[in-house]
Amino acid sequence: MTHNILYIEDNPDNLMLVKRALEARGYHFLPAMDGLSGVALAEEEHVDLILLDINLPDIDGYEVARRLRTSNKPALAYIPIIAITANALKGDAEKALNAGCDVYMAKPINIRELWARVEAFIPSP
Repeated sequence: MTHNILYIEDNPDNLMLVKRALEARGYHFLPAMDGLSGVALAEEEHVDLILLDINLPDIDGYEVARRLRTSNKPALAYIPIIAITANALKGDAEKALNAGCDVYMAKPINIRELWARVEAFIPSP
């Protein structure tokens, strides 16, 4: 069974990097370029895990996480969310966790760390 991973990220280079890394491990990749389309895609599709940038062009990742956790789709309250962000100031990780994210990762993205974090929630197919 293929697992669907949604990545909400506005940077096309980061999207491509993560897409290649996840598809190399057999995951199905679902991209969203902004927060609102990411929330909509999560509500429409079956998603096993969400990767979430914090700095998005419309609503920030904290608001995305809050909307996912309070969505009318009950499963989204429990889907793991990994925040992947360049925000590395004191308190940023705590803010992401308080908004509903399960894990906080700093950019630049380390592919081995990404694989480990993803596989901690869903095994590769």
